[in-house]
Amino acid sequence: MELTAGKLWGMRRMADAGGLFKMTAVDQRPPIKGPIAAHYGTDAAPYEDVARFKAMLVETLQEGSSAMLLDPHYAIPVGLKHLSPTKGLIVTLEDSLFEETGNGRKSSMIDDWDVGKIKRMGGDAVKVLAWYRPDADPTVCQHQRDWTKRIGEACAKYDIPFLFELLVHPLDSDTEQTSEYIEMNTKRADDVLRSVEAFSGADFGVDVFKLESPVPAKDVAQTDGVQALFDEMGRLAGRPWVMLSAGAGKPEFKAILEHAFAAGASGFLAGRAIWLDAFQAFPDWDAIRAGLEGESAAYMAEISALADAKATPWDQHACWGAGGAQFKPADASFRHGYEGL
Repeated sequence: MELTAGKLWGMRRMADAGGLFKMTAVDQRPPIKGPIAAHYGTDAAPYEDVARFKAMLVETLQEGSSAMLLDPHYAIPVGLKHLSPTKGLIVTLEDSLFEETGNGRKSSMIDDWDVGKIKRMGGDAVKVLAWYRPDADPTVCQHQRDWTKRIGEACAKYDIPFLFELLVHPLDSDTEQTSEYIEMNTKRADDVLRSVEAFSGADFGVDVFKLESPVPAKDVAQTDGVQALFDEMGRLAGRPWVMLSAGAGKPEFKAILEHAFAAGASGFLAGRAIWLDAFQAFPDWDAIRAGLEGESAAYMAEISALADAKATPWDQHACWGAGGAQFKPADASFRHGYEGL
């Protein structure tokens, strides 16, 4: 594999000086809006409260982050002014609402938002979450693949990295039913691995995979052969990949990272594992800030140190071949072969 100039620069912007991704997610919408609305006993959370929390996340957690993931609804309009220009900026493209068919979920982009706008506003990468079950209705699976492929093509057009997140979900035939953004307690490793395989082809244009644990977080320590599952997930990804937390607790997510780094992961892009405990203090804003500056920042430092010790720098992934990811051609001919819009 080779990277074009824009993608190479974006990948470098997301990582720290050692080539590791230590990225904090601030783009969550339902997991933040839901508890705030429940506190007020209303159908919708006040914009001001959601935006205030996201801005606080940027203020308090950016120091330990190589990049931050922001959404165009709240985090960018209110929080971007707090983000240091030395940090990478990843921007969300997918809508948090999805079409539930009963036998699969169909994703869509945020209205009036696209890859070109993300590139134009200065984003360093595009992030997309796609729900996927390989055993869902074939037409739904095809919709998800076609949708993802179009985004990959747009990222290639605008020469910006495509960071792709995959999550399995319940079907009507499953005993566990939830529409929340939480990990399935009954998920099967084969569904996770087959999902990664389904999007690993070059035609999807994925530059970095953001992946969930192949087994539920609570079961990682008790599952025989769990390292082999992580190893296979890394093999199927075939390019740099990071772990998501999916709301796992701090000890559980750290255990997941141990396995992921042993399998070649290049870091993490996590949110709730880092900041959820502090968020529980809502609406006590002073307590939230104290939690973020204290326990959350300390946990961020802990998993970052683990990455320093055990993760694989993204530019040294085997997919780039000998010498790692490099700028090519490294001579004056570059401008002649580089395509414009």
